[in-house]
Amino acid sequence: MRVLHTSDWHVGKRIGRYDRSDEYRDVIDEVVGIAEDEAVDLVLHSGDLFDRPLPPIDALNIAFDGLVALSDGGERPVVVIAGNHDSPGFFDALAPFLRTVNVHLVGAIKRPDDGGVLQLDTAAGPAVVSAFPFLREGRSFEVWEPPEEHYKKYADRLRAISEAYSAHAAALAGTDAVTFLVAHFLVGGARVHGHGAPRGERELHMGEAYAATAEAIPPGPQYVAMGHIHAPQPVPGAKVPAEYAGSLLELDFGEAGEEKRVVVVDVEPGLPAAVRSVPLGRGRRLLRPRGPWDEILGMDGVHDSYLDLTVETAGPDPGLAERAFDEFDHLVKVRADYPRVEAERPAAEYRSLTEQYSDYYAATNEAEAPDDLIEAFTSVLEEVVGASG
Repeated sequence: MRVLHTSDWHVGKRIGRYDRSDEYRDVIDEVVGIAEDEAVDLVLHSGDLFDRPLPPIDALNIAFDGLVALSDGGERPVVVIAGNHDSPGFFDALAPFLRTVNVHLVGAIKRPDDGGVLQLDTAAGPAVVSAFPFLREGRSFEVWEPPEEHYKKYADRLRAISEAYSAHAAALAGTDAVTFLVAHFLVGGARVHGHGAPRGERELHMGEAYAATAEAIPPGPQYVAMGHIHAPQPVPGAKVPAEYAGSLLELDFGEAGEEKRVVVVDVEPGLPAAVRSVPLGRGRRLLRPRGPWDEILGMDGVHDSYLDLTVETAGPDPGLAERAFDEFDHLVKVRADYPRVEAERPAAEYRSLTEQYSDYYAATNEAEAPDDLIEAFTSVLEEVVGASG
């Protein structure tokens, strides 16, 4: 059986003032072409199909047209789980309609025997796919565990869910089917930050509270298709073949220069998967040029790429921004860098909005904020961030 693994499309995401709809159509067409050229039997999408929970109409059309094209008119199963940028309820509401064209959306975490583990027929034989959407830290997974299990550490909950899926999938697969896990979470040790600039991953869901151990990847599945991390890489510490496919485009300047890809997997029942990367070449590149103005003008790619531009000057240059936007068609950011006479003030300590609210509550009420209140505040914050893009 041959499988294509893709992830983290983030359809609808802009960069600065620039809409990227045409780039998304182009690169998704490239993925569809790879699926056809490789004659894949199954497609796994490991979450963050959209960039916000309620995507605009154009983003809906781009993403769903792409998924239907990947299904080859319903001949090829496509499985898509909800990531942290997606709305689980929205996915589950649309699932019955897309199932008619063999596209299987899984929004909320479900019991293994009630939609959490899918049995699919492919041209190469049966496949059993465990679908593990993103689990927010404050949510319990009362879908099958007793109440005392709901409030374990996040990493323990992820491991328990994965193990339950793996056991159920193995029982369904027997000796004839190929088994997969498709999941959306962070495994500790995965490479996240590489360039010092902001990345496309939502920082709210990238901290220690959201980190799982490698034990969250059970030994049962023959291949584990992971989402959430945009840098393509193997999952550190996994006992079975497991990959973060990475994002479809360079989404933010922290991803500038990353080679994007899809993963093609060849596997037979009972045997480890053989994994290889197929590079993606579509989409406008992101660059972070730095240097004097005349030197930047001669750099490769600066007139064709999105730019985060740092111009080295002798002093303040009030006309720099206007000159830069006139020169470069895809300029996102520009700043002057020059020697300062006075030492700059040390940067203030960064504190998240949740931490600031917790401090405010403690100062006002002379008591620590209850966990359920902080959970509610964080949930509202996530919705606001998602709605604002």
